[in-house]
Amino acid sequence: MHKVVILGSGCAGLTAAIYAARANLHPLVVEGWEKGGQLSLTTDVENFPGLPKGIQGPELIENMREQAARFGAEYLLGSVTAADLSKSPFRLTVDDKPLETQALIIATGASARMLGLESEKKLLGHGVSTCATCDGFFYKEKTVMVVGGGDTAMEEALFLTKYASTVTLVHRRDGFRASPIMLDRAKSNEKIRFLLDTVVEDVRDVEKQSVEMVKLKNVKTGVVTDAAVDGLFIAIGHNPNTAVFAGQLEADADGYLITHDGPLTSVPGVYACGDVQDRHYRQAVTAAGSGCMAAIEAERWLAGGHP
Repeated sequence: MHKVVILGSGCAGLTAAIYAARANLHPLVVEGWEKGGQLSLTTDVENFPGLPKGIQGPELIENMREQAARFGAEYLLGSVTAADLSKSPFRLTVDDKPLETQALIIATGASARMLGLESEKKLLGHGVSTCATCDGFFYKEKTVMVVGGGDTAMEEALFLTKYASTVTLVHRRDGFRASPIMLDRAKSNEKIRFLLDTVVEDVRDVEKQSVEMVKLKNVKTGVVTDAAVDGLFIAIGHNPNTAVFAGQLEADADGYLITHDGPLTSVPGVYACGDVQDRHYRQAVTAAGSGCMAAIEAERWLAGGHP
């Protein structure tokens, strides 16, 4: 029996672990098979407060991990395959191992949808990105490409115009899913050009560990061309890692957990923080802040001070 189990080892989960451990709750952190979350796929992090020289994403995660361990947090490698949240103690299955916990903090994050290319996977964090806010600064006066057709793609493209010399927005269809206002903003920006009916088939150069060229295919004509770019941003959405809680916690149509009064979910004693419930900001610092809130609320609930 654990006092608190934290699912996820990204910024939200590890911040929750730091606070829970300092409160002598001896948290167990189930790390998941994508240890460190989105930050583990990021190279330079320059917008996390208190680090004027920046830091590598994996290094920041490791520092947080060690900090939580210093106060007594324990770690278990694995992913939750089943959960019963009908009453406390909550019952979990991590792979084949059963666990029970009085309080549960869910920080399982959201995984960015990718194109499914092997080269894209190998260059993630080396010119391929899923976050313009995180990485746009590194493309001053450079040529970048954004893949997507919804509001997220428009937002990414518009943000990148603050830095890049040109932004090419590639979409596989001849129309966009984006809202009219976002599409109008993108179309009125002279730095953004549109490439419709087009898909990305390959990203180069894996051997050089940098993005230099993308292979494009027109889906209507079949014509294949190469385009020189310095960065490729994938903006085709995210999938929250919440399938195991389906039907047990209130969620929106896309599966993001719905929280109120900070990190509270629809089940007392269960808290959600980070990208698993945040579809808007998705920043390391906001994830960390929500992880702090989740741990504080879990501590209060365990002490009988929360409804």
